[in-house]
Amino acid sequence: MDHTPPASTTRYANRWIPDATGSALGFIAAVLSVTPSLLPRPAVFQGIIVVLSFAFGYLAGVLIAKGVRRMRGKEAPRSISRRWFYGYVAAWIAALIVLPGAAVAWQNDVRRLVSMPPLDGTHLGAFFLGFLITGALVVAITLGVRRLYSRFRKNGSWGRATALTVAVIAAIIAALALTVVFGADRFYRDRNALPDSDLVEPDSQYRSAGSESIISWDSLGRHGADFVGGGPSMAEIEALTGEEAMEPIRVYAGLASAPTMEERADLVVAELERTGAFDREVLAVAIPTGSGWLEPQTVDALEYVHGGDTAIASMQYAYTPSWVSYIFDPDAPMKAAGALFDAVEDRWSELPEDDRPHLVIYGLSLGAYGGQSVFTDVDDLRARTDGALFVGSPHSSELWKSLQSSRDPGSPAWQPVLDDGREVRWMSRDGDENKLTGPWLEPRVLYLQHATDPVTWLAPDVYWRAPDWLKPDQRSPELSTSMRWIPVVTGLQVTLDMLVAEAVPAAYGHNYGDVVVDAWRHVTPETGLGDEALTRIQAEIATYAAIPRYDW
Repeated sequence: MDHTPPASTTRYANRWIPDATGSALGFIAAVLSVTPSLLPRPAVFQGIIVVLSFAFGYLAGVLIAKGVRRMRGKEAPRSISRRWFYGYVAAWIAALIVLPGAAVAWQNDVRRLVSMPPLDGTHLGAFFLGFLITGALVVAITLGVRRLYSRFRKNGSWGRATALTVAVIAAIIAALALTVVFGADRFYRDRNALPDSDLVEPDSQYRSAGSESIISWDSLGRHGADFVGGGPSMAEIEALTGEEAMEPIRVYAGLASAPTMEERADLVVAELERTGAFDREVLAVAIPTGSGWLEPQTVDALEYVHGGDTAIASMQYAYTPSWVSYIFDPDAPMKAAGALFDAVEDRWSELPEDDRPHLVIYGLSLGAYGGQSVFTDVDDLRARTDGALFVGSPHSSELWKSLQSSRDPGSPAWQPVLDDGREVRWMSRDGDENKLTGPWLEPRVLYLQHATDPVTWLAPDVYWRAPDWLKPDQRSPELSTSMRWIPVVTGLQVTLDMLVAEAVPAAYGHNYGDVVVDAWRHVTPETGLGDEALTRIQAEIATYAAIPRYDW
């Protein structure tokens, strides 16, 4: 009697027998994905990255296997597939027993390095939640693609079926992407529309939207209102420093303040004139992040250090988070920074050299990206400003990349030295500035840069090439000794690190509040404040940190 199962049954069963090469590479990638990266990953993220790493490894293995089989002109025998499949399932069961524990141990190593408390066994549930949900989605998508391909294959050649399948998938991805983009745009546009209800409209003549201001409160947007409605007052500065102070000037133009970047920049200059900003000691042109946000730690620190004898000017160029703004309009921060700085510089240049404020440019993250783009090189930057502070510079910043690539031999990528620090220096911790004993000429350029900041280190080539900052002679002691570069996997890890870049204490990741006080002291004029006053300022700025450090 013939016991051969029907062809349809065999085809159905074979759908659940994975490709051997793809499964092997996927399994290896999944196991390696639990190794540490720059920052601690939430357990649910770790479950997600295990599945995504497997998917990329599996796809690579399938493509490699198909290419080899085509060159050989034959398919791999199916007789061993079932036995191999049982062993493969057993390997996965063993991995799912061992991997969560290993992941917790590695993550605790990273958490120790960034002063965060250790994880315990309760996080394993979140790991399996992320793993199972993402795994189910990947399996569903895979089966859907295979079914679509099979349907096209019945009515055409392999090439035609492949082309049609790719076209349909591309159309679906494009539709989903557009839905997400327009949905996100609508969400953030609505959030930006009006200031938070608990904010009070300023009545100070030294603030945009205040008395006699030509910029309305409702036009500032959520982050612009936070900026002009926040910060220390003259009385608060005096109470903290014990010295006489002035009322700080804050000027801001939102997207609704004027229709074009140039008109918004002109509004900012007019506000600077109205508030008497050109008579202050320090005038800072601050380029905000993609949503229009300015980090309170840094702007407040400048005002405390200089006793309020400051003016900070900024304007909005988008209302979406920085990563969204960069993906869909990467030129916006550059155009806005150029329009604002050029307008302020033109008016500032008309003043006598011995009777005008100390002009500095500042930017955090995408603001640093935009701010650096204003200048062709360091010479241009130092010729047009009295100092510059760039914080958490994105890897795509051209000026930053050129300086990094020109660093002195032997200096590491995470804390480079350029020309012995004569014009440009990098800081990560208090005291870094004292490591270089040579002169630091004015105007000074300062980068705040952490070895654990994924915003700075994420670049496309991290997916296929080992970066300098992971090479043995360039590694920071703040990186786990177990972190190694793994093709594709490291790129996925650092990409996910971007989502938690600020979910760590100050001094790590994309948080720089612990060094901004000293940073301003280096790039702006000496204030004469004593050590006790500076210590009180630093203690006050430290209270802004949302996540306290954990003492191991």
